Amino acid sequence: MKNKIVPAVLVATALVAAELPVKRVVLYKHGVGYFERAGEVPSGQTARLEFKPNEMNDVLKSLVLDEKGGGRVTGVRYDSAKPARSSLSVENEVALAKFLDGLRGAKVDVELVSGKLSGSILSGRVVASTDQKVQQELLVLLTDSGDLRTLDLASANSVRLTDPLLQLKLREYLQSMAGLRTQEQRAVYIDGESTRSRQLRASYLLPTPIWKSSYRLILGATPILEGWAIVDNTTDSDWTGISLALVSGKPVSFQSRLYDPKFIERPFAELAEERAVAPELYAAGMGGGVGSGGPQPAPMAMAAPMSKRSMARAELMADTAFAPAQSNVAVNTAGRDLGELFEYAFSTPVTVKKNESAMLPFLQQKIETRKLLIYNDESQPNPRTASEITNGTGKTLDGGPITVFDNGAYAGEALVETVKAGDKRLISYGIDLGTRITTNFDSEQRQIREIRANRGILIAKASTEETKTYTIKNVDPRAKTLIIEHPLRGGFKLMGLTATEKTATAYRFSLNLKPNSEEKFVVKEEYLYDQSYAISSTTPDQINIFLRNPTLSPAGKLALEKIQSLKSQIAESDRRLRSTEAQSASLEKDQERLRENIRSLNSVSGQAQQVQRYASDLSARETKIVELRDQAQAERLKKGALESELNGFLATVTF
Repeated sequence: MKNKIVPAVLVATALVAAELPVKRVVLYKHGVGYFERAGEVPSGQTARLEFKPNEMNDVLKSLVLDEKGGGRVTGVRYDSAKPARSSLSVENEVALAKFLDGLRGAKVDVELVSGKLSGSILSGRVVASTDQKVQQELLVLLTDSGDLRTLDLASANSVRLTDPLLQLKLREYLQSMAGLRTQEQRAVYIDGESTRSRQLRASYLLPTPIWKSSYRLILGATPILEGWAIVDNTTDSDWTGISLALVSGKPVSFQSRLYDPKFIERPFAELAEERAVAPELYAAGMGGGVGSGGPQPAPMAMAAPMSKRSMARAELMADTAFAPAQSNVAVNTAGRDLGELFEYAFSTPVTVKKNESAMLPFLQQKIETRKLLIYNDESQPNPRTASEITNGTGKTLDGGPITVFDNGAYAGEALVETVKAGDKRLISYGIDLGTRITTNFDSEQRQIREIRANRGILIAKASTEETKTYTIKNVDPRAKTLIIEHPLRGGFKLMGLTATEKTATAYRFSLNLKPNSEEKFVVKEEYLYDQSYAISSTTPDQINIFLRNPTLSPAGKLALEKIQSLKSQIAESDRRLRSTEAQSASLEKDQERLRENIRSLNSVSGQAQQVQRYASDLSARETKIVELRDQAQAERLKKGALESELNGFLATVTF
């Protein structure tokens, strides 16, 4: 008997599964691909699909099944992300004796040369000879007659498990190991109820590399745009003669954890009567009853024709350089709109083997172009060589790199975003050393453009003018078209100038440059902003500045003049009040001095006349102080009335 376990001998025949070939693939730009598999499933068989573990979430989220032939799909089974552990485990290259040792106590029938022996497994072991060259597998049995026997498995023809349940567990374990071919594959089984063969189609989404676009723009009398799609087959299945479509656009897609088992924490709950009652301790009594109580609750145009000299030069170049004037590539795609998306479907079958990539032509059409220059980088003295492409193909041009050939020679490379049908784009692919551009910046002081008031707030709309001068020198003996991209800044607006077009970040101005010429292009912009003043805090001199402004309306002038008058009156009243209060304070100080003199002279004989004079002066000053106090009070009342009049006017004034 062989010393190693052969699973095919021990396991029952596994369920036969039919595999469905790939028939259709649609690749998108957002990280998933649509796959269709279809084929015949013979009677009595189940359909089998295999996926990588990281693909299972998308499969479970998107799988759609369509069965024809009289039957119906009854269920879908798949290998678990975390298979349950079995009590049986078979290591690689395990010896039979060691395997049987793991089944201690199991009943077995051993077919020996001398006859059949039945019993329960006590142990199994592998014993090496003294020279370590031969290994002997021994099995110790407790026979049905009660004897302990040591058997050399080399002399056994077979070992059979007599327990049907144990046999079933071993078969199930080996079936699961056979179904899980590698750790990188998971099987999905599609069961059906039909007893006849049936046609089954399964469609699903898988995470896939996005398809990529690469273009060749061949400039000449008739510009041609040629597009190639780059696709990658990273699946474990060949795409043989499939229907392939490529979709431009980005539908919403996301990942959802559907494959891995999910567990949530649940609270423990029990009935009150299931709780054990704890003992209670009672305190000792402290005397007679004192009442009762209880516990209390807790609270873009076509390209211009070339001159004879340029044509001769182009012909010479065509003889010496690669000249892709036209292409013999066969393009077999049909384009159609899918809402916001656009699909290129290949009309002929496509084959891409697993772990291979392919370049497939999906576009070759005449296209409208206009050659020009673009300048938008002040750090560079030269503009870029460019073309304006107008998408008149009737199809969406997917974004990607463009290799440009001009007059039979390589001219440079560009990058373009996705261009919808009828739209246009600028692409740049080189530097024009025959044109030089410099810029000069100037700014003027602010000017007040408008004055208005609202409820005591004076608002002056001021402006700052900024000028940028572009000096362009064309040293080539040919005319050119230059597009200047001038930065678009928030709050600034053009003065006396209209842009050819505007983007989200720049104005575009188109200039026709004459041969061997120099010209200037001036862009003036104005920045408007508001300055607010509380009229109550402005001085008459500040108001005079606003009154002299020619933009002030007549109504505004009358209002400001009244405000200025009231403020002037208030200022004059305040001046008079301060003057009166100062005089009064001075007189009070003199009074204190006179009283001190009188107190001093009263104690000196012969000074009565001088004391009388001081007393007369003290009385006159007291009379003056009273007059000044009356004047100050009247001035305060006048000032208060003027301030009330001003505040009331300010609360309603609007112009």
